[in-house]
Amino acid sequence: MNTCSRRAFLVGTAAGLSAAAGGGLLALGAATQDKLADMAIARWKGEGTPAGKELAKVATELTEKAIAGLGGLGRFVSKGSVVWVKPNIGWDRTPETAANCNPDVVATVVRLCFDAGAKKVKVGDNPCDIPTQSYAASGIAAAVRPLGAEVVMLDRSRFRETAIRGERVKTIPMYPEILDCDVVINIAVAKHHRLANATLCMKNFMGVMENRRTFHQDIGTCVADLTRFMKPRIAILDAVRVLMANGPKGGNLADVALKTTVAAGVDLVALDALGAEILGRKPTDVPTIVKGQEMGLGTMDYRKLALKEIAVA
Repeated sequence: MNTCSRRAFLVGTAAGLSAAAGGGLLALGAATQDKLADMAIARWKGEGTPAGKELAKVATELTEKAIAGLGGLGRFVSKGSVVWVKPNIGWDRTPETAANCNPDVVATVVRLCFDAGAKKVKVGDNPCDIPTQSYAASGIAAAVRPLGAEVVMLDRSRFRETAIRGERVKTIPMYPEILDCDVVINIAVAKHHRLANATLCMKNFMGVMENRRTFHQDIGTCVADLTRFMKPRIAILDAVRVLMANGPKGGNLADVALKTTVAAGVDLVALDALGAEILGRKPTDVPTIVKGQEMGLGTMDYRKLALKEIAVA
């Protein structure tokens, strides 16, 4: 496994990167911060309630606008790079249930990676349900394959114990192919979670590892440990449809709300704080957000960041 070289790559290519004001994760240095946003939020402001093909177009445009507001994927994806797109594909559920990421959001990110010059884009998660069924039901595999993405079913025999040297988690089995990619783009659907209160961008990194029960002992600290190790440079919050209750698997359409919002950012604590608010929760009531800020991984006061808010109609 080439984990150390990947870390060296991120450090070497991120010259000039530093924590954002308020502690944001690997945001750009002060001179560049004045020109580029730390976070961009695209919200649908059109008339009526989009559904079907219209909702697919809305999700695509929201994703495009949020990423463009952040400066485009060329800010993060270099020509010839290998990118791992890590959406939430945890459950054998259809897109309407909001248990997984919206397939149009994921497909748009994949397309924009190739547009930015990526040599290869891999898409994969470590589902809780049977992977083949989860990938099919989510609609994500079918949405990204025609674009040229490699859909990866994570082989559980390949996970390797990895030292992350966290406050609580010292080592954990992780998938080496993800760690060896040049860029990991985290795409998380906003939804309720019985244990964590909400599952958002930080917690979505649990799909790169095994032995999740270890995290259930102290979900806030463990997720923050993993996030710090992954050194994320960008994440996407999918709030096109959100699961308001009975998460993380859901299944009852009465628990789903249409929020038609997509956000992109460099500070995962801030993105998660926005997601908590969209779910009708206080960021301070979500232990992963609280611990992430405490560790200096970002700020839950996202309105203090260089923020762009974009109305899409």
